[in-house]
Amino acid sequence: MIRVKDAMQKDVITVRRNSKIHDAARVLRENRISGAPVVDDDGKLVGVISEGDIMRLIEVHSPSLNLLMPSPLDLLELPVRMKHEYDEIAKGIRKAAMMLVEEIMTDRVVTVHPDASISDAAELMDRHDVKRLPVVEDGELVGIITRGDIIGAFVK
Repeated sequence: MIRVKDAMQKDVITVRRNSKIHDAARVLRENRISGAPVVDDDGKLVGVISEGDIMRLIEVHSPSLNLLMPSPLDLLELPVRMKHEYDEIAKGIRKAAMMLVEEIMTDRVVTVHPDASISDAAELMDRHDVKRLPVVEDGELVGIITRGDIIGAFVK
């Protein structure tokens, strides 16, 4: 039986709870990961942040432009209206980027023990609809296991 400790990643990229969203997004992007455990100043696990959390924060809808039968006046005012809507979207994204990670992170974290089987980890991921599980032993974050790690354990 393959255990979580045999498939997990031990070098865990974490994000601090009091980091700005902009900085957390940079950490995810630079490390090519889609989520990371969130820790407090003592390094204790307090949550998880994902690209999905950030996307929900900055979700923007394209302006609906009624151009089926535009009037000449609509065509004249369209560039001004679009510029105003673009400025509002940009302002919203800048404001969102300055929020703190703890404001949007998932704080009900599903974790797994390093001695659990990877099938137990897979079942937890499926049941809780998550893509990664922090691996915790005696209250300490010791690794992370992702869906890719579980699949990878079968092809070794």
